[in-house]
Amino acid sequence: MGQSPNKFSGWLPAAFSPSTFFPDLPREIWILVSGQLFLYIGQGFTLVYSSIFFVNELGFSPTQVGLALSCSGLSGIFARFFAGFAIDSKLLGRRGTLLLASVTCALACLCLAFANTFGLLVAGNLLMGIGVSLYWPATLAVTADLSTDENRSEAYALSQLSNNLGMGLGALLAGEYIALDGSYRALFLAKGLVYLLFGGVIWWAIAETRQHETTLKQVAINWGAALRDRRLVVFLVANTFFAVYGAQLSGTLPLYLVNFIPSGNAAFGFSEQVISYLFFWHALLKIIGQLPVVRWTKQIDYVSILLVTLLAWAGGATFFWLAGVVPMSALAIALIGFFFVALAEILYGPAASALVGELAPPAQRGIYFSLESECWAVGFLIGPALGGWALDHPVHWGANLWLVLVASTGLPGVILIYLKQLLAQESVDVQT
Repeated sequence: MGQSPNKFSGWLPAAFSPSTFFPDLPREIWILVSGQLFLYIGQGFTLVYSSIFFVNELGFSPTQVGLALSCSGLSGIFARFFAGFAIDSKLLGRRGTLLLASVTCALACLCLAFANTFGLLVAGNLLMGIGVSLYWPATLAVTADLSTDENRSEAYALSQLSNNLGMGLGALLAGEYIALDGSYRALFLAKGLVYLLFGGVIWWAIAETRQHETTLKQVAINWGAALRDRRLVVFLVANTFFAVYGAQLSGTLPLYLVNFIPSGNAAFGFSEQVISYLFFWHALLKIIGQLPVVRWTKQIDYVSILLVTLLAWAGGATFFWLAGVVPMSALAIALIGFFFVALAEILYGPAASALVGELAPPAQRGIYFSLESECWAVGFLIGPALGGWALDHPVHWGANLWLVLVASTGLPGVILIYLKQLLAQESVDVQT
């Protein structure tokens, strides 16, 4: 698909044009990214505080909260299969799927805002799993539709930049609000309102980008073809490990920081306000580094970037473990841990999405991205339950969970090396 002129073109002299600093992308991508910015401000309102609220304020155990959060992964598994059909079909398409996702997530936030029973907590997470599972593959497919092979990784990097900026601002604003004795429930209601506003942006400003109409029979054929793509399947196995690691950041890490750090600034652990600063630092690093790092690594193949991502994640998890066992300088150690995790996320997002976009035939992008997103459903099914159980067994597993996760990075590393060899052999076969 051809590239439309950058919306900033002609506004400023060439030397000062924003295209000097930002990628030259179609207007629709900039609109979508702007909508995502506000969406992730709302996401940041509760990312850090949801598990703290449900455990320390409402009295649920870490295991209960972990299981409830895992329900989002369970519902997400089924929702992502539906998304694979809906995104590529005439039924909803990319635009309709995004609208359905925004409404579903808003309903989930309403449930979580008034969750005073375990059943309501589970219901809210089930709905959130459905909404997020519809949102992500649809957004990735729209971005792939509107970008070219040359600028696709930069398009995904810009999307990541917007998400990180929103997440950091949301977490910072929520931290200050909670420090003033604000209501956790109000944060969930505000988040639901932001989801509806994002739906309004999609309704008014984003046209359908689906380029192929796919029948139900053809969708079934395409699912089979995608699952027979050995390159994709190998990537999906490795990608599930990344998802399990990522799930620890929102579900396990905040509760770990508030309850498991002996040299924090509170009675035991860090206060919510300090945790908000840590997550803002995390987001700030990603905001500053996202576009430069993607441009510096543009000539490196995507699988090699993912291998470096594993090393960065292992470094971050190691420092989180150290923060819980070293009797002093916990804040400095945690800051270093967030630095490595931020680097991992900067590298991971654009590389993983661009790799899937490169593997996927245009008519099957919805299915390929749904399968990639399926990894995150599985990751959020396993990750929070594993983290919650570990925190409920503090003597043996509370802090040592991070060391277990570090040790586990060897397996996806081996899988990615195999994928690298597979793609290299395919390239040789095409050339000959």
